[in-house]
Amino acid sequence: MSVLEALRFRPDAVLAGHIVVSPAAWAIATLLRIPMVQYLHAKELGTKPGLARFAVSRAHATIAVSRHTEQLAYNVGADPARVHRISPGVDLPDAAPTDRTDRAPIVVTIARMEDRHKGHDVMVRSMSLIRSKVPDVHWVVIGDGPLRPSVERLVAAHGLGQNVTFTGAVPDAERDEWLNRARIFAMPSRLPGGRVGGEGFGIVYMEASARGLPVVGGNVGGALDAVVDEQTGLLVDPTDHVAVAEAITRLLTEPERAQALATMGRKRAEGMTWPHIVDALESVMLPLVGRAA
Repeated sequence: MSVLEALRFRPDAVLAGHIVVSPAAWAIATLLRIPMVQYLHAKELGTKPGLARFAVSRAHATIAVSRHTEQLAYNVGADPARVHRISPGVDLPDAAPTDRTDRAPIVVTIARMEDRHKGHDVMVRSMSLIRSKVPDVHWVVIGDGPLRPSVERLVAAHGLGQNVTFTGAVPDAERDEWLNRARIFAMPSRLPGGRVGGEGFGIVYMEASARGLPVVGGNVGGALDAVVDEQTGLLVDPTDHVAVAEAITRLLTEPERAQALATMGRKRAEGMTWPHIVDALESVMLPLVGRAA
């Protein structure tokens, strides 16, 4: 929303979804004497710390999407009294999940291939170990980006060509079809250098849980909020390919345990749909409405 549009619309509050729009949001809030609420994710706090400090110092309330993001907010000077932790929401699929114990051992990863911390390299090394226990395991890599060629070369170097499929970027319907076919979702995302950034929350974990998949993730960053270890999935050291392999192998070879995690994950996702998140956001914003900036 531009300042001119704000003058015509006369909003009761300004919600900035990213710090790149915080200067405009602050200008509108100051001009109209209305509250400003700032969303924080994770990566932007490392790449634009100055802008992040500006945003949290001007906002009447700051929304952190996870405990990880909340701590990053404090690191740039956010007032704890104005920080609220609200996760992103998830959309439930139309059809209820079905039992997957008799399906082919397909492991799916969904991530843009532009950030090394997503863990594609660790997944490749873990696949060699998984294949020794589950010979017909198949890893489906959904997403594209500049790192794809290097990951493909790593797959070839490990002799995993027959066990890996790179789909590239796909429409939502095709992505959902792979999730429906899979037995496990895995993305051992780690923290990048400096430990600033990484998964702000990792909504893809919740999207997998919503479709009845057990998940394997890294025990750092936003995944600690997106996945409940030993309840909706398994969290392991994302830099340790052996630990990742053991977690995935465990879920492939213990179908009853995998199904129990999947069931709990779906139940948790049902309590984190967008209507629930909107209610939480309203509980922060509505008390601010009417206060002078």
